[in-house]
Amino acid sequence: MELVKVNKDNLDVVRLEKDVKKEADDKVIVKSNKSPQNSTESSVSQQFLKLAKRFVIDGALLPEEKQMLIEDRTVKRARLSQLRKQQNIEHIMQKTLNYCADFELGQRTDHDWLSRYITLSEEVSNPTMQDLWAKILAGELTKPGSFSFKALQVFRDMSIFDAKLLAKACSLAIKEPNKKGIRLVSGVYQQPGLLNFFSKQRQQYCNLNNFGLSYADLLALAENHLIYLQESESSLIAKGEVLQFNYNGLPLKLTAKKANVSLQFYKFTPLGAELAHLISDKSNEEFFAYLKSKLGYYFSIDSD
Repeated sequence: MELVKVNKDNLDVVRLEKDVKKEADDKVIVKSNKSPQNSTESSVSQQFLKLAKRFVIDGALLPEEKQMLIEDRTVKRARLSQLRKQQNIEHIMQKTLNYCADFELGQRTDHDWLSRYITLSEEVSNPTMQDLWAKILAGELTKPGSFSFKALQVFRDMSIFDAKLLAKACSLAIKEPNKKGIRLVSGVYQQPGLLNFFSKQRQQYCNLNNFGLSYADLLALAENHLIYLQESESSLIAKGEVLQFNYNGLPLKLTAKKANVSLQFYKFTPLGAELAHLISDKSNEEFFAYLKSKLGYYFSIDSD
């Protein structure tokens, strides 16, 4: 049997490849002129040291006699970084196969698009975000052109919090039949006239904050180029005019009962509409009932 000598660097690589979370038992000594801290501070310090060691940025925290040469540390960190990227993209590929296994692939895949996709997604290690990246690739493979380069770049800069915020917005949004126009309804009103000028019912507001989407959340969505922050209005709707929408897979047909009615809403940007396809339909029955109650003064509603 041939014996292979394994140095400490290789052991670090093997440990990362096997996804072993247990850290080595050797203790790290930190240079400090301060007296020993309490147990809580010591625990935090140890957690920090383990994190620094995992990313090979703990060199300056060790006594000089235990430090590797900075050139060696640089090479080791680069190698482990590339290994993490490889693991990340392979995990995403596994998830992608599950999403597109039952679909036929579209025309020949754009290799430039795929190359950019890999570059942007290989840094992602969070399992939830990897799921969404897998959905992007599956969507592009089954229907080329579903996700633009710009959408990939925007999504790359989104945190898990941003992704959850997008999911919340989608759970409160109505969509046009083609699913390209997505709106967060904020209100409905009738153009003022002699007969309704003083009516308290002339303006109906939909308070999205009551359902977990605050104005600060709208600002965050706008900063990520997912919605337009400026509130929009539909053109005036004539009496008897019909509008067709769907709410998370549920039909929503509005027939105007009065003339000169207008919907107010926050509109998803084209990028927001692209990324909204990643979010599965998940209706909020309480919100849907609330929305219909607000729209019901001006519209006959059919949601069956």
